[in-house]
Amino acid sequence: MPLLSEMFCCEREETTEQDPVKDDDAINLSHVGKAAYECLRQKHAHLWHECWNVTSGRVVGEVHQTPWLKNYAPQATWAMADDLPDNHADWLPEKIKEIMSRAQYWVDVTSLGPPDGLFMERMSEALYQINKTAMMKPDDEPIVVRMLFGNIIGMPVNCTAVIKELTKHLDEDNCNIELWVGAWRKGVSWNHAKIIAVDGRYLHTGGHNLWDQHYLKHDPVHDLSMEATGRVAHDGHKFANKMWEFIEKQQSTFIGRIVDKLPDNAPTILQSRVTVSEFPEGIDEFPPYYEKKCIPFDPRFEDDRRGHVPMIPMGRYGSLSYRARPSDDAIEAMFKEAKTVIRCALQDLGPICLPGTKIPVPGLIWPKTFLKAFGEVIYKRGVDVEIVLSNPGSIPGSLGPTEALYGNGWTCADVASEIIKAIIELDEDIEDHELRKLVEENLRLCYLKQGQKHTWGTGTTKGMHAKHFIIDDTAYYIGSQNLYVSDLAEWGILIDDPGQTAKAMQEYWNPMWANSYQEGVDCDVDEVMDGLDISRDGESLTFASHGTRQNAAKALAGNSGKSDYYR
Repeated sequence: MPLLSEMFCCEREETTEQDPVKDDDAINLSHVGKAAYECLRQKHAHLWHECWNVTSGRVVGEVHQTPWLKNYAPQATWAMADDLPDNHADWLPEKIKEIMSRAQYWVDVTSLGPPDGLFMERMSEALYQINKTAMMKPDDEPIVVRMLFGNIIGMPVNCTAVIKELTKHLDEDNCNIELWVGAWRKGVSWNHAKIIAVDGRYLHTGGHNLWDQHYLKHDPVHDLSMEATGRVAHDGHKFANKMWEFIEKQQSTFIGRIVDKLPDNAPTILQSRVTVSEFPEGIDEFPPYYEKKCIPFDPRFEDDRRGHVPMIPMGRYGSLSYRARPSDDAIEAMFKEAKTVIRCALQDLGPICLPGTKIPVPGLIWPKTFLKAFGEVIYKRGVDVEIVLSNPGSIPGSLGPTEALYGNGWTCADVASEIIKAIIELDEDIEDHELRKLVEENLRLCYLKQGQKHTWGTGTTKGMHAKHFIIDDTAYYIGSQNLYVSDLAEWGILIDDPGQTAKAMQEYWNPMWANSYQEGVDCDVDEVMDGLDISRDGESLTFASHGTRQNAAKALAGNSGKSDYYR
């Protein structure tokens, strides 16, 4: 089993020796966007145009939130106290199919795990449509499709089985697409980014995985993604390049060539594991790398910037590459720049716990830098911090706790106590009555509710999987990155425009907050103050027993979906 300490030591990265870069698109950024940009250009110049960028794009339609009955306004769906009808979110896999089917040249898909159920069916249909387009191309050039997933500990992706299902509508002898399906893990890092990028023009990204029972059935988990068009789509393709590069390098080694001969479902003791399959047979073993020149220039598309707003795509590669966690620093910088309010919709802030307990996985700690940023702006500027969390231990659909568990187990009071601890570190002499006042006036936390209820009709609590925050009602982030410590590959976008932020808040945050927050119900100030002396970090990994380490591995593999495409 890999050393969990590879992930858990997560020290802040030193500034690189490369000179800071200058991005001409940064001229129109708000104070929030500038804070992220200054951090990125100085600390992570070496990953510019690879893991982060300053660019622009147009947000298409409403934010993609589930559950959502598309024939209702978002506010109406949030106000529904009863269980939702069947097919309440079938529009999401249909939308993914529609975006993929636009392809003329190139498609990238990245997610935590392979699609299943209706997601798999719609993506298979999309490939059929893509192939029809490719067969009619006058230049006879194939359309490239790269799909990349995470090789979760103990659950390697069966890439061959995934390809077989995806291509079931295709005739290999009458085909003009080239498809690669790959997956990777390095230690306890693997892909967690959720990206669909098409032709450097169309993009879908956010928190949604591609799992039927989590989103489309009864008791669904709440989640949030977005659709965009414009230059920002190039960055989705380019983020995937580094992960494909790792797969190619890893499998090209002597050991990698040996492992390549094993079935995808064969267990190994290696800390790194890559798998890749291709379709049709006879094409190169590894896909090409995306460059802008892969997409022919189209002035009708490139010159039309109506409705485009500043965007900063930002990501992290976990342990895949040295000093490759720029989004961590950018998010911290944005929080520290807040002047009035920070609003967060999160699965959790506390660390992953051992199954069935409130005991952190050994070595795991709370995200001190983010907590310190919250505490600093509350204490120094009187900034309000509002956080909506998943109800602990929420399980969607008919799944079990080993297949899906949203909410690491921490209460709202636990989270608030950890934020207040950060304030105490800033001023050890601060009086209890001053801390209490800050909790009462500036810190508001609650569990997710719909129709002001935190349970479905079955009694199952409602889960949250969104990774979303808004700063000063000026800019907002939608992506895959949780704020609790987890060293995975992540990607998301900061949309830096007050008008677009107001629109997104009207569609998502405002109705969610109105139905979820009830003053004093989920976060009691006395409980917060009483919890300031509790240590909530995990024990040292060095002294953890073998059984504890095994349970830790199970915990890290949580929310992995139930799929026929793992071993």
